[in-house]
Amino acid sequence: MRPPRFWSNPPQTPGVAARLLAPLGTIYARATARRVARAPEIAPDVPVICVGNLNVGGTGKTPTVIALIERLRGSAPHVVSRGHGGSLHGPVRVDPDQHDAAAVGDEPILLAAFAPTWVAKSRATGVRAAIASGAGVVILDDGFQNPSVPKSLSIVVVDGASGFGNGRVIPAGPLREPVEAGLARADILLIVGDDAALRQFDNTWTDLPNLPRVRGALEPLATGMEWQGQRVLAFAGIGNPEKFFATLRGLGADIIRAVPLDDHQPLTASLMRRLELEAAAGSAQLVTTEKDATRLPPSFRQKVLTLPVRLTMKDTAPIDAALADLKLI
Repeated sequence: MRPPRFWSNPPQTPGVAARLLAPLGTIYARATARRVARAPEIAPDVPVICVGNLNVGGTGKTPTVIALIERLRGSAPHVVSRGHGGSLHGPVRVDPDQHDAAAVGDEPILLAAFAPTWVAKSRATGVRAAIASGAGVVILDDGFQNPSVPKSLSIVVVDGASGFGNGRVIPAGPLREPVEAGLARADILLIVGDDAALRQFDNTWTDLPNLPRVRGALEPLATGMEWQGQRVLAFAGIGNPEKFFATLRGLGADIIRAVPLDDHQPLTASLMRRLELEAAAGSAQLVTTEKDATRLPPSFRQKVLTLPVRLTMKDTAPIDAALADLKLI
């Protein structure tokens, strides 16, 4: 289900619906505050790095996790995820040859190509399993509002263009908790977007708590595919499909239709057949994201192109210093 439009209103004008729902947002925020104040369930003997957000939906967490894996390659990083949408409770180490997205979630399937990745509905149990299997550092994919595992480093990721939406808490807005309360527990704020998005974020969110900031951008990975002039039917079931479509247009692709899907939406055989027929009628190639590709029916995996993206960070000094303090670099 797509988020309501008023969630993306500027914080100065959140909208009538947001104001009417504000009391429910206050209740949600108080419940989150009580939850994050609980004592941890474990005391891990390796560093735990949390990549989380304040918003519901996609902000760039998965590319951030991949970027951290690459930086921590010599420290035996393992990833722990809840496996959104997966049926397994775990802890289980993800094996793309044995598991599919229906079992473990789409993001863990993708992350397992980069580092050992564990799915567990209990993050504390997942961290224990990762450490027992030799993890030198654990990266939590999400879990910033989960107190069961103490964090050595918490990185909050926010999309520069979307910011924190209208600044209100669910259901009045897109936030899991108030901005000030969340950032008070964070160590680094990572803002993801192009130069225009970063300027927009700075101009909109002028009174944030003072904590180190890192700026990054999602860049298409060179695969040898020539997108200029390529007719495509693009579909995406990620937090912000429009970002994917904009990336394709920026590469010169001719998008005959862009199909936004719900985040983590199952790609059923019937849906894919409809998209295939429409693409064929328009002499176009089907294309999607890396994450969506993990949910494709087996019969479509050779028919759909993917456009991978990677996070590039412009000013890594705060992250470098934090990782050095943890003796990870």
